[in-house]
Amino acid sequence: MDDTKRYERLRERFQNGDISRRNFFGLLGAAGAAYGLQMPFARQAFAQSDVSQVRFDGWGGVVSEAFRKFAFDPYTEKTGITVVDGTFPGGDEYLALVRASQPGEYNIAHLSGVFDYARYASFDLTSELNVANIPNMANVMPALMDAFKSITPDSLSAAPYDYGTTGLAYNRKFIFDEEMKEKGAKILIDEKYKGKIGGWGDWRTRMWYAALQTGQDPNNIQDTEAAWEAVRKHRDLALKYWASGAELMSLLAEEEIHVTEGWSGRIFALQEQGHDIGYYDPPNGFGWQECLFVLRGSPMSACEELLNFMLDKETSIAVAEGQNYPPALDPTKVDLGDKIPTLPAFDPTGTLSGLTFANPAYWNGNEAEWSKEFGRVQRGY
Repeated sequence: MDDTKRYERLRERFQNGDISRRNFFGLLGAAGAAYGLQMPFARQAFAQSDVSQVRFDGWGGVVSEAFRKFAFDPYTEKTGITVVDGTFPGGDEYLALVRASQPGEYNIAHLSGVFDYARYASFDLTSELNVANIPNMANVMPALMDAFKSITPDSLSAAPYDYGTTGLAYNRKFIFDEEMKEKGAKILIDEKYKGKIGGWGDWRTRMWYAALQTGQDPNNIQDTEAAWEAVRKHRDLALKYWASGAELMSLLAEEEIHVTEGWSGRIFALQEQGHDIGYYDPPNGFGWQECLFVLRGSPMSACEELLNFMLDKETSIAVAEGQNYPPALDPTKVDLGDKIPTLPAFDPTGTLSGLTFANPAYWNGNEAEWSKEFGRVQRGY
C-alpha cells in the first residue's frame, strides 16, 4: 500500500472515531505517510536534505504546549527533523535578538499582528515562501492572506495561523456583566477598583485602550495627551503590569486582580478550568491575528513542510482546541468541529469584518515615540 492510500485509511479511521487523535498522529508517524496528500515528494525532499532541526519561537504556556503536543512531536516523528522551540522574552526583545543574530539562527516565529509582519519586512528579515509547497494554504481565510499581501505583494514570508482579541476579563464575583458592558474600557481607570486592576505592559495595548477610554479611534488618535493621561491613570490604579499569558492567568485565578484586558484564548482556558471569569470585547476592541513567519536564511524546504503540516485540518483544529484561539482556516471551506465555534472572537463567516485590527503603517509609524514614552510611564514619569 502506498503512502497516500495508507494516509487516507488512517484519516478515515480517525474521522469515524475509531482511533484517538493521539493514536492517529502516532500511527501516521510510524507509517511514514506523507501528511499532505498533495505533497508525495516531501519525504524524498527531506531525504536529500541535511537539515536536522528547525527552531520555532512562540508565546509559551498553553500555546506552546498545544504546538508541542499536536504539531511538533508528530512532525518530528514523520520527518526526523527536531523542532527546537523557544519562548519570546517579549515582542520587541525578540526582534532585537533576531536582528543581532546570524541568518538561519532563528527560523520560524509565531508573530502577532500585521504590524509585526511589516516591521520584520522593514528590517529585511523576510523570506520567500514557495506556496506551491504549502498546499494547505488554500484553506486559509482570504482576509488574513490579503493583509500580508498588502505589505509584500510579490511574495509571502508567513502563513496566517490563528486570531483572537484582547478584550476585557473580569471576575464575576466582584464585577457584574451589566457593569462591564456599561463601563467598557473605562473600567480599567475606575477608582473603585484601585489595586485590583491589571494590564499588559505593552505600549500598543496601553495606547489602544487609552484611545477607547478617551472616546477616540485607536487607529487615528487625535488627542495623544489625553490618551497618555489615561495610560498614567491606569498605571496609578493598577496592581501591576503582567508580562505573559501565564502571569495573566495566575493573577486572575488567584484573585490578585479583578479586572484587566486579556487575551481571549487565555481567558477561555481559565473558564475551562472552572474560574468564573467573564470576557467582553468592547466596541473597537483590539483584534489581532498571528502568523508563522519564516525568517531570512532559514532552511526553506523544512520550514515549508512544517507550515504545511501545521496548516493541515486535523493539526490546525487540534492546536486551536489546545490553545483556545480560532485557526486561520476558512470556516466556510473547512468543518472546524464543535469547540472552535464556541471560542471568543470566532467568526463563522470567515471575513473577520466584526474585528478591529491595528493599522500597521499607523502603529509602526508611532512606535519609536510611543514605546519610548511608555518606558517613561513605566518608570513613574
